[in-house]
Amino acid sequence: MNKSMMTGVIAGAIAVTAIGGVAGYKALNSGPEFAEVLAVKAVTETTKTPKEVCEDVVVNEQAPVKDPNRIAGTAVGAVAGGLLGNQIGGGSGKTIATVAGAAAGGYAGNQVQKNMQEKDVVSRTERRCRTVQESSSRTIGYDVRYRLGEEEGQVRMDHEPGPRIPVKGGKLQLEASAS
Repeated sequence: MNKSMMTGVIAGAIAVTAIGGVAGYKALNSGPEFAEVLAVKAVTETTKTPKEVCEDVVVNEQAPVKDPNRIAGTAVGAVAGGLLGNQIGGGSGKTIATVAGAAAGGYAGNQVQKNMQEKDVVSRTERRCRTVQESSSRTIGYDVRYRLGEEEGQVRMDHEPGPRIPVKGGKLQLEASAS
């Protein structure tokens, strides 16, 4: 072997040893490349927003009365009662029966008209509104429990980390990866 070849072999051996030593040193002292994710819990925020809800409702009410004193019913009843009372008896009894029939017929006619007026109903549609609270939830972050080497810790992240979190220089890399 000549001198220059021997120099080359020695220089090469030194270079390989140095490079291997540096790589081995980095492998031993750089620490883990990833932290293991143990648990992830979504952190949510609930907001309530007032919202107006309206609906159309049918309202029934008594129709306006055109004859509040029920004169028509009383008059028709009195005439009918008087005619029926006039058919009964004779002489002065006939007059009494006619008057009694007119009075009874007037009362009956008044009550019939009253019942008819009470059952006379009009319907109208009314819009009724009320305020309700509408809830909505949104995720604002994630509480992540992790293990880095032998130590456990917890951190809040703005995204779900997956099964592991990258580590660089012994620190967690919490930014979302651009995929």
